[in-house]
Amino acid sequence: MALTKNQRRQRIKNRIRKVVSGTEARPRLTVFRSNKEIYAQIVDDVNGTTISAASSRDKDIISSAKGTKTEVATLVGKTIAEKALKAGVETITFDRGGYLYHGRVKSLAEGAREAGLKF
Repeated sequence: MALTKNQRRQRIKNRIRKVVSGTEARPRLTVFRSNKEIYAQIVDDVNGTTISAASSRDKDIISSAKGTKTEVATLVGKTIAEKALKAGVETITFDRGGYLYHGRVKSLAEGAREAGLKF
């Protein structure tokens, strides 16, 4: 029996998480994408803490977001990068969460790079 789309993504996500983990010096930028929204978190896996988070549901993004979902994802990437730089994080590892590096996930990563994060 074939896997569903969510089962396939979960399997890929687990395979990625075996390799990618965040430390205090180099935390992990994780992405969750729903049909309408996109969420990003910067996580320190050693201590089990979330350093910063941003999503397309944040009030500052909702007020300035007039465009496609990929344009909103770019804004979320810029916002998460600004919050991370305020928290003292410059370099990260990118966890695409089992999604293809294409479309909204790619635009979020490019927005974070434009704002100054290195990965």
